[in-house]
Amino acid sequence: MKRETLLHLLAVARGDEPADLVLRNGHVVNVFSGEILDVDIAIAGEYIAAVGLDYDGKTEIDLQGQYVVPGLIDTHVHVESSMCSPPQFARAIVPHGVTTVVSDPHEIANVAGSDGIRYMLAASEGLPLTVFVNLPSCVPATHMGTAGANLEAEDLLAMAGLPRVLGLAEFMNVPGAVLGLPGAIEKILAFRDGHIDGHAPEITGKWLQAYIAAGPATDHESMSAGEALEKVRLGMYVLIREATAAKNLKAILPMLTPENARRLAFSTDDRHPADLIDKGSIDNNLRETIAAGVDPITAIRIATLNGAEAFGLKDRGAIGPGRRADIVITPTLDDFYAAQVFSGGQLVAENGKPVGTWVLPQVDESAVRSSINVDMEKLSFYVPAAGKKLRVIGIVPEQVVTSELVLDAKIVDGEAVPDTDRDILKLAIVERHKATGKVGIGFVQGLGLKQGAIAGSVGHDCHNITVAGVDDASMYAAVKAVKELGGGLVAVIGEQVISSVPLPIGGLMSDQSVETVRQQMDALLTKAEELGSPLHDPFMHLGFLALEVIGKLKLTDQGLVDVDKFDFVPLWVE
Repeated sequence: MKRETLLHLLAVARGDEPADLVLRNGHVVNVFSGEILDVDIAIAGEYIAAVGLDYDGKTEIDLQGQYVVPGLIDTHVHVESSMCSPPQFARAIVPHGVTTVVSDPHEIANVAGSDGIRYMLAASEGLPLTVFVNLPSCVPATHMGTAGANLEAEDLLAMAGLPRVLGLAEFMNVPGAVLGLPGAIEKILAFRDGHIDGHAPEITGKWLQAYIAAGPATDHESMSAGEALEKVRLGMYVLIREATAAKNLKAILPMLTPENARRLAFSTDDRHPADLIDKGSIDNNLRETIAAGVDPITAIRIATLNGAEAFGLKDRGAIGPGRRADIVITPTLDDFYAAQVFSGGQLVAENGKPVGTWVLPQVDESAVRSSINVDMEKLSFYVPAAGKKLRVIGIVPEQVVTSELVLDAKIVDGEAVPDTDRDILKLAIVERHKATGKVGIGFVQGLGLKQGAIAGSVGHDCHNITVAGVDDASMYAAVKAVKELGGGLVAVIGEQVISSVPLPIGGLMSDQSVETVRQQMDALLTKAEELGSPLHDPFMHLGFLALEVIGKLKLTDQGLVDVDKFDFVPLWVE
């Protein structure tokens, strides 16, 4: 804070100068004391000067008895998963009351390395949404997938002092942390005195003890109440995730008590445009939590102060003197709705729409364009029969974990082929960064396609091209279409592309408005449904089938991975 800013703030707080803005006649939710207080809010510039009575303002707004809550905080999100650039992501979530996010740009980092991270910082500068960044800890996630970049400890330390950088992002290499392996231990030691974000799905017992001892302090991967409670008992903040694919909130809420509620916060992780626009972001978590019977003030504290404290953000998360004037006005707490949103003391959204003049940053995107490099002549999806039974990836609805199935193979003319009668599709991961020609091939059950293929350049975390289909011709055409788009999502029948969403920024994000991306996604999902998929969003599930750090069975460009064994396994079972 600059000297003149602080002097003005103090003068307003003392009552010696009028506030720039006073919000009157509101019911203020005090997340410190757990009370609702009928007081006014005096704002000086970007900050709250005072919360009390008898303050005059140059501008005054009568809230007429509405409730006043702090701006909501998303404690773990991949902006890239919205398929929108940071300014368009902000346009989607700020009207829902979210004024701060803690982002992990490891999606773009896996494509473009340090250049990708610097792009995300530049593209989020000066928005009415504060985008903090944790530096990606695992680029690539493991040695079992081919990424477009490799970030070592020294690469991360070179960016550690950049504005809005908090610490180290989700540490997915659990064995590396627990066993103190080279590469992993250097990153942990480099950031251990700051913040290290965790990523420990279904890790328990002594391995969890060792993992937390290594340094991770927060975790968004709990899928059950018991798992969340164990992490809280060992000192972690549990970030309750409600994403497009992974929905964990209802499973975790039973562990919440007045005694442990201060160790919980909310996250969205990965959320597509339709969900952001229709259901919202952290406001959706908040409504669902209150609807489940949790005290509204407790739920609001989880959505605000807890997250701020978990990441050491002392200037936000509450309505109090000296805090940033990130404020949401809602007519009711029982059915939270952001009627007005103030960011840094400025009205930036009203009734679900952005208002005012948003200054959008002008950013050089050259380093994150032209990222799709595939040699189509090398591409083949042929699987010669080498047995009678296959390992098949089983999709788990509303989760990013998968199951490992062992099923009879359908063999035609000496080749293993898809079997739509049993919902078994061919799955392939095509390396797209260096045109190496590497292709991992397997099978998946649960996508539901009866014809054609779907594909995308969004494939966590290495973001190679993931394609699933009922025939090789459609799969080939789908990969070709993704390449010609410069990245994106497609649905194909034979050689015909029936719908697509171009994602030219790193093969992950659109250069269009969030509304346009949403319309394109709606059309794509309609076509996927016509192809036979019953899933709410098969592309979100498709994008996680290559994530070899979350169990049970996954596929990378290098082969089939048993996540529990942390090693490759053969496709065929003897």
